[in-house]
Amino acid sequence: MEKIAEACRKRKQKAGEVERRVGRFLGRNTRAAGLFEVRVAQRTDGFVDFTWVRREAWRQWAQNSEGCYLLRSNVTDWTPEELWRAYIQLTEPEAAFRIHKSDLQLRPVWHQKRERVEAHILVCFLGYVLWRTLGQFCRQAGLGDEPRKVFGEISQIALVDVVLPTRGGVSIRKRCVARPSDHQAILLQRLGLHLLSSLRKFDL
Repeated sequence: MEKIAEACRKRKQKAGEVERRVGRFLGRNTRAAGLFEVRVAQRTDGFVDFTWVRREAWRQWAQNSEGCYLLRSNVTDWTPEELWRAYIQLTEPEAAFRIHKSDLQLRPVWHQKRERVEAHILVCFLGYVLWRTLGQFCRQAGLGDEPRKVFGEISQIALVDVVLPTRGGVSIRKRCVARPSDHQAILLQRLGLHLLSSLRKFDL
């Protein structure tokens, strides 16, 4: 700021050019931009009056609020805990949209027929219901409320289709569940989930 003021005293400049220079300087230092109050005025002799002062009240406010999350509301009859809980609820729809688009792959929709598009959306919605259910299981088990890591671990448990051909030309098919690892078994126990050793056809 002192260099800008010195340049204004040495040579003629336009007020707009000085303002843009100040804007670029404050833009590179956004955290300290509120500390300065700047005034730029064009003089009749072609020079620019450039003055700036430090806003000490802003500095004190920045020191007191640094590292804090501040909410301002016109609701006066709620406790701070109630305000924070209501605010955090706003993030839940945003998270739901992200899960639908990324994890559940709601978008893009490649189907052309309306009934297939609706079926695709229904499957994604049911997947989200299961996602939220798993999140509730995780919360009750003391594993947090984000099921993504738990889901990723459980998804490593494989299903194996065993096909046994017979002499009569008929194939016997059996779908078996792989044995979970020790870590996976602990997760399943904490979640209260039990795996079957095999699945019959009508279980699929």
